[in-house]
Amino acid sequence: MSDLPDLPEDAPGATGDADESAMAGSARADAAACGPPAPETDAERRRRRAQFLRDLAEARALRARVQPRRAKAARLRHAMRMRTFRW
Repeated sequence: MSDLPDLPEDAPGATGDADESAMAGSARADAAACGPPAPETDAERRRRRAQFLRDLAEARALRARVQPRRAKAARLRHAMRMRTFRW
């Protein structure tokens, strides 16, 4: 149970149990009407992967800016691994 107080019945977003069950039933009916999702194409997968990698690089850059000492230590560890790597 949430620590937040209950919403009044007339507040937006407040629904009764009957409304919730009706919505859940209609959502299931809508999902069944759509049928199974079409398999994604290679182009869509590559596009999603590229977006994910851009977001990941942005998050790493942000973390490096807000934690410079940790980022420097990580750079030094990576450089040491690269120097000791056997080709």
